[in-house]
Amino acid sequence: MAPIERITLFKIPNEEDRNRVLEQYKVLAKTATKDGKPYITSAAVGASFPDPRNKGFNLSVKTTFASLEDMQYYDSECEAHKALKAVAGPVKEDVLTSYYENIL
Repeated sequence: MAPIERITLFKIPNEEDRNRVLEQYKVLAKTATKDGKPYITSAAVGASFPDPRNKGFNLSVKTTFASLEDMQYYDSECEAHKALKAVAGPVKEDVLTSYYENIL
């Protein structure tokens, strides 16, 4: 199966909160494991450039997984992702947006 690229967009109004979420993504990149091994192929996160087309989304994340199964593990079982959600959940505004696709 081809790798899965996932784009996640957040609306986090407070700059200090955005910085905390950015830091938590760095922790996630170092600590996310499945069966004792890292399973996220790559993770990149950063502030979005101010632009009306962003519709208020100001934090962008691109995560790559080797398989759909790995992405599903990330969503349902990964302890590092649960820790991230505990930081990001209370400070995000509205719903986040995720998009993912197979890379050919």
